[in-house]
Amino acid sequence: MADKFLKDQTAVVTGASRGIGRAIALKLADLGANVAFNYQSSQEHALSLEKELTAKGVKAKASCVDIKDFEQVKKWIDDTKVEFGGLDVLVNNAGIIRDKALMMMSPDDWHQVIETNLTGVFNATRASIVTFMKQKKGLIVNISSVSGVIGLPRQINYSASKGGINAFTKALAKEVASFGIRVNALAPGFIETEILSGFNEEQKKKIIDMIPLGRIGSVNDVADGVEFLLSPEAAYITGQVIVIDGGLAIR
Repeated sequence: MADKFLKDQTAVVTGASRGIGRAIALKLADLGANVAFNYQSSQEHALSLEKELTAKGVKAKASCVDIKDFEQVKKWIDDTKVEFGGLDVLVNNAGIIRDKALMMMSPDDWHQVIETNLTGVFNATRASIVTFMKQKKGLIVNISSVSGVIGLPRQINYSASKGGINAFTKALAKEVASFGIRVNALAPGFIETEILSGFNEEQKKKIIDMIPLGRIGSVNDVADGVEFLLSPEAAYITGQVIVIDGGLAIR
């Protein structure tokens, strides 16, 4: 792919202090983008990432923003446009899990996941979309999950939120294509993050046995997918949900 094809562009990444979001932010910096990202609780991780990004020669800023709060998100996006001089890329990554059987799931378990994972995508995209439409260009990548494609037990709330992101992606792509805006989603499967760090070796082996490629994915597998969808090579791709799962969801 073209080197530094995002040079001097501004990218916003939600929920980037750790895991997949962190890898995406670092990838965007490698591609030349200035990166603004939010966090909610992991200030130490966020400030560490901010330093790592600026060391790559780009502008970076971490902001404590509740992705569930539309007014907070709107102010963050507006402030970013002023401070960074524009807005070109939005990666909606922020998400949480509260896994349990539906019979044990509380209304709060449902609402927190839906409001963070799905309403958060609405908030950041709504705050960005008018700018993209006015300038007749913009790139949006939503981080979904294989759980939203095939559905997984004990993840009713998470599967619903990610399935909603997939539908959101397709509908918005149709709505804004005439403005030169591309909207796509990535649906990762099992990825080596903090969530999996609590699994023992036997549990990990069971997961690997379900994956045709025979390994758990890395955060860089997802970041590479983001790079492709943002690249000129993907200029004719919009409204797609690309599954990055080692074949887990093959039917």
